[in-house]
Amino acid sequence: MYIKITSKRQATFPKHVLESLGVEPGDQIELRETEEGYVLRPRRIDLSLLGGLHHLIKPGQEPFDIRKFREGTYDSSLRD
Repeated sequence: MYIKITSKRQATFPKHVLESLGVEPGDQIELRETEEGYVLRPRRIDLSLLGGLHHLIKPGQEPFDIRKFREGTYDSSLRD
């Protein structure tokens, strides 16, 4: 498989590749160098790092929906 690089050094990956990685618009992909070459993987949140925050979640509180947040209106200062 070949991926073309534009003059702005941007690359477009085939849809099936991104689907197999489970990434969607706005997600991040990690490119890690190894002895064999480069490895591409989705950047995930390490949920174990959030363990110390569990006491802040109120019983019955609805989970945060990142997709709903991305589609809705928001204060642009809240984005990364």
